[in-house]
Amino acid sequence: MHEIIDATAHGITLSPVFRNISPAKLYEEALRHEVGSAISSSGALIVSSGAHTGRSPQDKRIVCENISAKNICWGDVNMPLDEHTYEANRERAIDYLNSRSRLYIIDGYAGWDPKHRLKIRTICSRAYHALFMQNLLIRPSIEELPEFDTPDVVIYNAGRFPANRYLNGISSRAAIILNFSKKEMVILGSEYAGEMKKGVFTMINYLMPLKGILSMHCAATVGKKGDTALFFGLSGTGKTTLSSDPSRMLIGDDEHCWTKDGVFNVEGGCYAKCIHPPDEILNCIRFGTVLENVVYNEDTRIVEYGDGSITENTRAAYPISYVPNATFPCVADHPRCIIFLTCDAFGVLPPVSKLNAKQAMYHFVSGYTAKISGTEDGITEPQATFSPCFGGAFLPLHPSRYAALLAEKIKQHDVSVWLVNTGWVGDRSEKKERIPLATTQAIVRAILDGALDTVTFLTDPDFGFAIPTSCPNIDNDLLHPELQWSNKEKFRRSRNNLVDLFIKNFKKYPDDSYKNGGPSQEPAASRKLNSYARKA
Repeated sequence: MHEIIDATAHGITLSPVFRNISPAKLYEEALRHEVGSAISSSGALIVSSGAHTGRSPQDKRIVCENISAKNICWGDVNMPLDEHTYEANRERAIDYLNSRSRLYIIDGYAGWDPKHRLKIRTICSRAYHALFMQNLLIRPSIEELPEFDTPDVVIYNAGRFPANRYLNGISSRAAIILNFSKKEMVILGSEYAGEMKKGVFTMINYLMPLKGILSMHCAATVGKKGDTALFFGLSGTGKTTLSSDPSRMLIGDDEHCWTKDGVFNVEGGCYAKCIHPPDEILNCIRFGTVLENVVYNEDTRIVEYGDGSITENTRAAYPISYVPNATFPCVADHPRCIIFLTCDAFGVLPPVSKLNAKQAMYHFVSGYTAKISGTEDGITEPQATFSPCFGGAFLPLHPSRYAALLAEKIKQHDVSVWLVNTGWVGDRSEKKERIPLATTQAIVRAILDGALDTVTFLTDPDFGFAIPTSCPNIDNDLLHPELQWSNKEKFRRSRNNLVDLFIKNFKKYPDDSYKNGGPSQEPAASRKLNSYARKA
């Protein structure tokens, strides 16, 4: 729809302001007015996000005002900003937007459930940002557009204009500010489009739990029998890959909500990493897709997807309708099972284990995975990473609020919970490669089709979770980490180290009732070497 809109209600006095114009028109706008834009050989729009090629979590601020302040879990993730400084930044953003020759408004929904969706309005000066949000939000019909005369959330994206770092509470030339009371977001000094996506998700993570709805950083799929599964996991654990099973329908790959009626996807699209992308993502990179910060041949416009010289965080943003096995609308029944994914680089967690209710909450609040050498400068040994609820960077409330909602829903709907290790089992000095993807896929299939529901389990002596003694189509010895270590004393030291890291991390939650779902609290010196005897 090619519409020029009056945006004076938001302080925008400029004309023209183009509203929800077509992807083809946005291509033309980007190619004419944005240096560095190009069309790839596959038809995607290539763009540059400038100096910022990823999110700037150190520049994110939440306005500290009377209505929401008591709910926010303040700290390094949620840093406060006073209302006066917010208004100064908001005015700075609006003044910049009014100085442009043209602006774009994208109106779209966050949430596929009509009862709970939010009306999001984005005001921006780059066609690239407009197309990005058109892809990531759910596009309204022409009949639904009048609803956006009163949007629920307004984003002022003035990312090309710097923040004033001398203002109180502003630490750099970038400022990503959320105001939960006014339901607004202001972006200054960063053109990285992912700030808008995660800003909307943070708003969802504030508003939905207050209504008793669980918001989740996870992927979701549904089988032919209507069996829904959720996949939680931090970057590098295989969440996108394992949820791309062609035998199941994709509900969504990143952000969901769980209501009394079931699960719904928050987004209308996908924002996939495209450094060495699998075929499932490559096939979605075509006309209408936004390609961020990729390297390409100037003559052929063929993209060099393996080239991370601009950034390893190259991204593709496309509508979920481009995914062949997506289900529409993107909603499903209550989950039958939940899978927590972790990449254990210490080699001591089993490839799969079953969690009881308390253990599920402990591992949900912990959100463990590990960084390995080669992923970041300066990392030579595995480093444990804990991100509460597998998405701590986007949680404005205390993690226990989300955990309590999850615990309630798991109990109410009798959901099984599994911990799947996609990293290493055994000494990494001997086993250079991670667990083969085919092995992990076989384990996930066994969980989803119920094949692991009837096998025999052993209790892990330190973590307490249940380890299956067999799994279809894999070597059963792989299920028991001790058997994969030639040096048992080295295994004991590595395992004790990981246990201690879990215990140390959970000390941040001294009043949390879920701590007894974690590993044994006894000193490392008194822990015995595990003895996993194979069943006859």
